[in-house]
Amino acid sequence: MKKKTSFSTRGQRADIGELIIYRLLANRYSDAVGPFVFLDHIIPKVRSSAGNSGTGAHPHRGIATLSYIMEGEDEHFDSAGNYAKVYSGGIQWMKAGNGIIHDETLNTDSQNGGDRTHAFQFWINLPEANKAEKPEYLAIQSGEVPQKALPGGHGSIKVIVGNYEELHSRIPTYLQEFLYHIELGPTGDFTLSFDQDIEVAAVLPTGTMRLNGVEYKAGEFVEFDRNAGEIILENTAGENADVLLFGGERYREPIVAEGPFVMNSAAGIAEAYRDYYAGKYGRIRRPESGDPEKRSR
Repeated sequence: MKKKTSFSTRGQRADIGELIIYRLLANRYSDAVGPFVFLDHIIPKVRSSAGNSGTGAHPHRGIATLSYIMEGEDEHFDSAGNYAKVYSGGIQWMKAGNGIIHDETLNTDSQNGGDRTHAFQFWINLPEANKAEKPEYLAIQSGEVPQKALPGGHGSIKVIVGNYEELHSRIPTYLQEFLYHIELGPTGDFTLSFDQDIEVAAVLPTGTMRLNGVEYKAGEFVEFDRNAGEIILENTAGENADVLLFGGERYREPIVAEGPFVMNSAAGIAEAYRDYYAGKYGRIRRPESGDPEKRSR
């Protein structure tokens, strides 16, 4: 049985500096898909090498952030002392836990060339027990992302988060969350099955693709029902197309979000702000000299 579509949306503009951003989650229909409570699509843009843009230093608590860099270069600093750059196809994952400050800058890819930037940022809501843990960080380059060809040579699947058959991501999971990047060649198709109560959504980075018989275009976000069933992906565009599928178990604890914090109560939000203003999240110390990448953790 095919899973039914609950709704689709193109999100709302939420630009930062030169970055053109569509906020896809949360939206007017849904506050979360599994433990995923936030999704920004930084749309493809041709930029000069000098045209880098960043979020500026800001705090987080209670979540893990994940930046998937489809094109470009992402530079990360945080108050736990982590520093790294990832390039096209790479991932920045940071568990904020009990509080951290970070700064990310998106630029064109200095390692692999190219003049475009294109990325997604997700927030993954941590279970209450994990919100009190110390921050953690991973930088994963494109070549380290588990991936394989699809049957019949119709395309490929990358496992950004979670597991698929023998593929296992290095990124920790808490509620069976998954994030797959599936690329289909012209006329390619692929089917995935999902268990009851697993929440699933899709977003199309570029091009068009048919999902369970309905055609969607680049930039569209689609959420499916919670019944067990299949999602059939079909590329009918005559050129390569791709889709991100993500979700997981329903988050069953209370969700209270304000600004950069996601906690389980209003009191938890108030405490997050108090600790931040009291300086308990530390501060970012940028590398002073030499090759900063040698100081990555």
